[in-house]
Amino acid sequence: MDQTQPEIPTDLRALMAEIGPKWSPPGHVKMMVDRFSEVHKSRPHDGLQVTRDVAYGEHPRQTFDVYMPADDATGRAAVLFAHGGAFLDGHRNRTEEIYSNVLRYFGRNGIVGINIGYRLAGAAQYPGATEDVAAVVAWAREHASELGIDRDRIFLMGHSAGAAHTGSYVYDKRRHPAEGPGLAGHIVLSGRVRADNLPENPNGHKVVAYYGTDDPAALDDLSSVTHVGPDSIPTIVAWGEFENPLIDVYCSELVFRLAQAKRRSPPVVWLRGHNHTSTMTHINTAEDTFGREVLAFIADPR
Repeated sequence: MDQTQPEIPTDLRALMAEIGPKWSPPGHVKMMVDRFSEVHKSRPHDGLQVTRDVAYGEHPRQTFDVYMPADDATGRAAVLFAHGGAFLDGHRNRTEEIYSNVLRYFGRNGIVGINIGYRLAGAAQYPGATEDVAAVVAWAREHASELGIDRDRIFLMGHSAGAAHTGSYVYDKRRHPAEGPGLAGHIVLSGRVRADNLPENPNGHKVVAYYGTDDPAALDDLSSVTHVGPDSIPTIVAWGEFENPLIDVYCSELVFRLAQAKRRSPPVVWLRGHNHTSTMTHINTAEDTFGREVLAFIADPR
C-alpha cells in the first residue's frame, strides 16, 4: 500500500464486492466513476505541470493533455494513455479526476503522462482511432527532447476499447509507420483486444459500429490479438476479477498468444475484487499492486 495516497473506503470495497458478480453497465460504470472521483478529490494533487488541450488534428477530440513531473530531469519514460468507452462513448477527462488519475500516478513517479483524446466511431470508423493513437505517438517522439523524454522509453497504454486502438497500432503491422511502432512497450488494462459481435457481448453492436462489419472473419482480421507475433513489443496485461463479458477471456487470449509466439509468458496482473471500471479508477490510490507492476515493467520491459 502507498500510504501517501487515499485509501479506498471500506464501504466502496463492499459495493464493489456486491455488484461484482452481477456487473451490468452503464449504471455501474457511472457509479464507479463517481465514487472513485470522490476518493481522488480527498487528497491534494501532486505538483505536476499540466498542459491541456494540445491539438494534433482538426477534430475537437484530436487533443491531449500532458502531465509533467515538477522537476527538470531528462531521459524520462513516457506513458501515452488511451481511455475506454465502448467505441461510441468516453472522454479523456470523464470527470476532473477520471482519467487524469492514471497520468497523475505516472507523473508523481517521474514519468511523463499523455492523456490521449481520439475520434469515436460516430466520427471515424476503423482505423480512425488507431490513426489518432499513431499521431500522438509520432508527436511524442518528435517533441521528446523538449519534454525530457527518452525516445527509447515511450510506452502506450490502453483501457477497454482504448486497448483495441492501442493494440491495433502495436501488433498489426499494417498500422505501423515505415520505421515501426517506435515504442518500448504496451500496457493493456481490461482491454477489448478482440473484436466480436457474439451474443455474450453486450457491446457487440458498438463493436460493429466502429469496425463497420459484423462478419466474423473480418472482425477476426481486425482484432489486435490476431496479429501478435514473435517480434511484438514487450507487453504487460492486466484485468479484474469481475470483468465485462469476454474481456477477461480475450486478455487471457492475448497472454497465451504472446507466450506462444515469444516462448515465454508476458507479465500478467489479476486484480482481485476489481471490476472493469475500477481496474482503471483505482489507479493513484493507496492500493498500488497494479501500479508497482507497471513501474517495474517500464523499468525493465521484456
